[in-house]
Amino acid sequence: MASSLKKLITSILLFFFYTIIVASSEPSCRLYKSIISFGDSIADTGNYLHLFDVNHPPQAAFLPYGETFFSVPTGRNSDGRLIIDFIAEFLGLPYVPPYFGSQNVSFEQGVNFAVYGATALDRAFLIEKGIVSDFTNVSLSVQLNTFKQILPTLCASSSHDCRKVLEDSLILMGELGGNDYNYPFFEDKSINEIKELTPLIIKAISDAIVDLIDLGGKTFLVPGSFPAGCSAAYLTLFQTAKEEDYDPLTGCLPWLNDFGKHHDEQLKTEIRRLRKLYPHVNIIYADYYNSLYRLYQKPTKYGFKNRPLAACCGVGGQYNFTIGEECGYEGVGYCQNPSEYINWDGYHLTEAAHQKMAHGILNGPYATPAFNWSCLDAASVDNESSFGS
Repeated sequence: MASSLKKLITSILLFFFYTIIVASSEPSCRLYKSIISFGDSIADTGNYLHLFDVNHPPQAAFLPYGETFFSVPTGRNSDGRLIIDFIAEFLGLPYVPPYFGSQNVSFEQGVNFAVYGATALDRAFLIEKGIVSDFTNVSLSVQLNTFKQILPTLCASSSHDCRKVLEDSLILMGELGGNDYNYPFFEDKSINEIKELTPLIIKAISDAIVDLIDLGGKTFLVPGSFPAGCSAAYLTLFQTAKEEDYDPLTGCLPWLNDFGKHHDEQLKTEIRRLRKLYPHVNIIYADYYNSLYRLYQKPTKYGFKNRPLAACCGVGGQYNFTIGEECGYEGVGYCQNPSEYINWDGYHLTEAAHQKMAHGILNGPYATPAFNWSCLDAASVDNESSFGS
């Protein structure tokens, strides 16, 4: 009896030992083979450039946009690379081409539907709410429906099953929602009116994630908002003579930054809900707010000039920004060294800021849960130079 019990215990221990060995031998790091992107100008690698009215080209069609890295305008709203570009570099993937205007789109290249001016909510809904600014009609739902329409073609060009291809892709969901807020803020809507949009924006992002999960998506990077109270455009729009209205450390507007935190808290709550519903899916929250705000808090630590709130490219006022006389317009100058600036054109960031943000997200601590790069070369992961020169 004692001998039989001993054998049973030994068998159980061996089983658990074998299970642990097998589990630990499975790769815990996923090597993404493609990037699929949705969003607005923060991730637009040239879509809007191909969608605009030829008689009214966008600002990003002209230098100095693109001058730092690409030497020519590419439709990116920066002097160089965006966060999505640094993510692609880090993963050893090609820069994700814009879908609109591209030929022979494939998963091998990745595919990007993000469009400058895009909103999470549909244009018709915003118009019903009295929000009439109109940069593009390519909202999140339009981007997602376009992806669904071309998915059979994309999958046909791959040697793998469609769901497997999506499973091996990193799906970048945004940044989304920024323009849903920008338009009413610049139309002088009240903050209470604007806050009513937040749960609707979160639902639109959540619904899109669920749709993509149903198609086979397994890994989502979902960015939060930016500290709008530090942007040259908002600082100019809401400029005040009251010193107490500004953060004494950064010079940013705290009430606007608090609005961004309000959005982010609701987004994180929804992401936690989705994780419980879909435990087999990795939904990563990208803390764009804090990955950027630290640069304003300690700019010189990260290689930027002290109090880097002014736009590098612009003209006029305390923040080198004037509505209607913006970067890309004739006669508007730009700084000699964009790498010393965080703000590029008043609305968007410099390549240098994007690089620091991407490093903080991919290597932590600004991604929840953190990426696991255990299967990559440790030197390439830890060294910030892996994000390009």
